[in-house]
Amino acid sequence: MLKNIWTTFFQPSRRFPIGILLGGVAGIILWGGFNTALEATNSIGFCINCHEMEQTVYQEYKKSVHYKNRSGVRVTCADCHVPRAWLPKMIRKIRATNELYHKLAGSIDTLEKFEAKRMVLAERVWQRMESTDSLECRNCHDYQAMDFEKQQRRPREKHPLAIKQNETCIDCHKGIAHQLPEEYESDD
Repeated sequence: MLKNIWTTFFQPSRRFPIGILLGGVAGIILWGGFNTALEATNSIGFCINCHEMEQTVYQEYKKSVHYKNRSGVRVTCADCHVPRAWLPKMIRKIRATNELYHKLAGSIDTLEKFEAKRMVLAERVWQRMESTDSLECRNCHDYQAMDFEKQQRRPREKHPLAIKQNETCIDCHKGIAHQLPEEYESDD
């Protein structure tokens, strides 16, 4: 039987070139490797690999409701900072190379330098989230799925108003998982 498979596909007289088969197998292996590496960059371990992240925003996140809550659902860095859809994810990963550049260039390699740029960094994240209508938030939080009557007074009043005013999550929830920059001034 093995001989029949070999003669069917690999005889030079047949029209099924071995190069196509090998190219297909190589493509699958390369795609799998690429996708595995891409997913590894979504891990918390990757995100806090540099001490600035581990000592600042990661510690803030661990104190947030997104880290520990009564439902036991834990949100990871990628859940908020990386879109799930493939094309937006790739765009975000390409833009993230700028962050890696600044790490390597030394512009945020100390706590002091990081804090000095915190507002600029936060504004970039907020702008991206506003431009996508807080897509990453809406992967878990959806106005249509909310039971306003079961919410506390303030969100019960604010969420219907936000819907009417076409506001997005980040308009009200800056600082939900990380400390707000010192120079941030709230409208509330």
